[in-house]
Amino acid sequence: MRHRPLTGKVVIATHNAGKLREMQELLTPFGIEAVSAGELGLPVPDETGHMFAENAAIKAHAAAKATGLPAFSDDSGLCVHALDGAPGLFTADWAGPNRDFRAAMERVHRELEKREATDRRAHFVSALVIAWPDGHEELFEGRVFGEVVWPPRGDRGFGYDPMFQPDGFVETFGELSSEEKHGIDWSKPEPEGLSHRARAFLKLAAGCLKKASA
Repeated sequence: MRHRPLTGKVVIATHNAGKLREMQELLTPFGIEAVSAGELGLPVPDETGHMFAENAAIKAHAAAKATGLPAFSDDSGLCVHALDGAPGLFTADWAGPNRDFRAAMERVHRELEKREATDRRAHFVSALVIAWPDGHEELFEGRVFGEVVWPPRGDRGFGYDPMFQPDGFVETFGELSSEEKHGIDWSKPEPEGLSHRARAFLKLAAGCLKKASA
């Protein structure tokens, strides 16, 4: 499949400050000028999709149509295996209208306790979509597996990060630095990323981005 290159200015279709920060850091090596939907005062579209990719596309296309610029969107969530994949698409909704993720993490713990679940396996999913004003779109997905822990640990990251411990680590996402969580060493012949968003971004970069000149 031939991908469309992304250059110049792009809208990051999010009002989530933590997600915006990660996306801006990921885009920095490519010389992309990024402005957020929040900064532009764009409304948050209704996420009516049944998959992460569909919701990411809704947000990206809405921003592209409103601004006339390519728009870059992420829809992501935590899927806890013993909860049949919940909160999943409702990852943000579990935090309520005030986005209280401490309450959301408590709900995950409470639901596991109610089920007397011993399986703590979980994974994060990230669907990244770039949409152009002419309707063209590109989709890239990434996942990271691990387990949920209680009590939550760390005050870094955002969302459910303090209760997610990725495979191969003793720290949670809430204890890892930004660089450890989603930093990518682009000097390596085969760059790697830990987080779901970094893994999706690696695919996006390979298809649509070109490193900026030093």
